[in-house]
Amino acid sequence: MRIAIAGSVGRDHLMTFPGKFTDSLVAGSLSKVSLSFLVDGLDIRRGGVGANIAFGMGALGLNPILIAAVGKDWADYDAWLSRHGVDTGHVKISTELFTATFMVTTDQELNQIASFFPGAMSEAREIELAPIISKTGKFDLFVISPDDPEAMLRHSETARSLKIPFAADPSQQLARMSGDEIKLLIKGADYLFLNEYEQALTLQKTGWSDAECYGQVRVRVTTLGSNGARIEEHGKETITVGVPAEKAKVDPTGVGDSFRSGFLAGLSWGFSHERCAQIGSMLATFCIETKGTQEYRFDRDEFLTRFTTAYGAAAADEVAHQINPRLIS
Repeated sequence: MRIAIAGSVGRDHLMTFPGKFTDSLVAGSLSKVSLSFLVDGLDIRRGGVGANIAFGMGALGLNPILIAAVGKDWADYDAWLSRHGVDTGHVKISTELFTATFMVTTDQELNQIASFFPGAMSEAREIELAPIISKTGKFDLFVISPDDPEAMLRHSETARSLKIPFAADPSQQLARMSGDEIKLLIKGADYLFLNEYEQALTLQKTGWSDAECYGQVRVRVTTLGSNGARIEEHGKETITVGVPAEKAKVDPTGVGDSFRSGFLAGLSWGFSHERCAQIGSMLATFCIETKGTQEYRFDRDEFLTRFTTAYGAAAADEVAHQINPRLIS
């Protein structure tokens, strides 16, 4: 199954705050907020939603196609992704701008405050899909993850016109996009990925009811944090999948991206949506145990042992023949 991922590529600046953000918020004064947090640590890592999803699929042994706009500082990141199975041959490299920057502070309860500077990502709107498809062949699934908003809308329009199945994953760009833009992005998607908050924000900005939103897509996948994920497909019973027990909650950055990586890997292997969500949840657990969105490590035995504990021997036996992760170094 040929899967292409369009989305952001960035450098993550990950900071940790030893307290709780809510302790610094004053009821009745939220209309004028001016806060500064002294953080304990700063880690600079590879990131970006598109790159994170592609990396996770590569870690599971697949070869996703990354479609993104990156900066003139791309060379080392390119080598990293290529070495771990990602097809980066169709990435647009800016001659003037640097790769996007993501800055996030996480408190002791894993709440986050983040900012994103697009940099070269703004050139994603210049990417034409047709020449890429002529080289790679038609995508079996095209994932449109957070990116330059104009690029996201162009990609969804192209997918519909070329009859390419696509997944809409607006997440971080919901705050930037208007209700009408969100409608255009989602309409006709085979899959819609959202978390609970994003789902509520989608309804608020579009004016859709929950049923109207669900009616725009074939399958809706909603991540529920520590409660797992819910998969709704028309004409079928709703599925809820829990999460494996984590060894530690180190950093939530990129957890949703790694869930998507595992879910998409499961689709490419032909598994049921329940198995896809279980694979995604297992990968997300590895991610939350690690600082950085592409720093998690696991081998086949560890994956299957923990998968068995979480979902049972029958589920593990079903996926065992496909779980052959790449050595990440």
